[in-house]
Amino acid sequence: MDNSETDDPIKENCPTNRLGLDSFTARPSIMTKEMRRKRAAVLICIFKGREGELRVILTRRSMKLSSHPGDVALPGGKMDECDVDDSATALREAKEEIGLDPNLVRVVANLEPFISSNLLRVVPVIGVLSRVEDFKPVLNSDEVDAIFDAPLAMFLEEEGRHKCLEKEWEGWKYACHMFEFESEQGNFVVGGLTASILIHAASIIYQRSPSFDQNLQDFSKLQWTLTTPK
Repeated sequence: MDNSETDDPIKENCPTNRLGLDSFTARPSIMTKEMRRKRAAVLICIFKGREGELRVILTRRSMKLSSHPGDVALPGGKMDECDVDDSATALREAKEEIGLDPNLVRVVANLEPFISSNLLRVVPVIGVLSRVEDFKPVLNSDEVDAIFDAPLAMFLEEEGRHKCLEKEWEGWKYACHMFEFESEQGNFVVGGLTASILIHAASIIYQRSPSFDQNLQDFSKLQWTLTTPK
């Protein structure tokens, strides 16, 4: 992985220091068992690359998994009873999947939930990995086949990497964004929910809209539209 020393790569490299991300930090809440059963969290773990750019850690799901095998994903998973909040879920899952010590990550924000294809509410948790050189990945082969990192800004740019497919769910059309990425670890395609989450996170951190068209809603926004009372 690329690495460079810094105390806070987000504030040093982006206009986010004017945004006040700390104000988005999640507050503990009481959840019923049913709410926990339908809730998940993913970790958007950001660090500073060799050229000063912000990068995000991604994985490729194991082919052994029954759901979405081989897909690119953010570390994360469903909430357990032992998790006190969404941040705890994301950090625990990252530890289990890629061996990331929670003590190396400073959580700075929890974003609004996304709705997955199996109708889970997925909370993106933004965390800063200031000492990336201290992170020694240990992959859980039952869950993860590969780990890599990509520049966060690429999720705002078209530049030949971005594609958008039009899909349909119960008669409603929605957009599925996809990004092709080549790295030393191989060639990857970041799509679906993961792409939507990273487009949103990058838009907040860099405080600008993507260069590509977003007229058609993604699956999560479609679900919110259909379930929000008129």
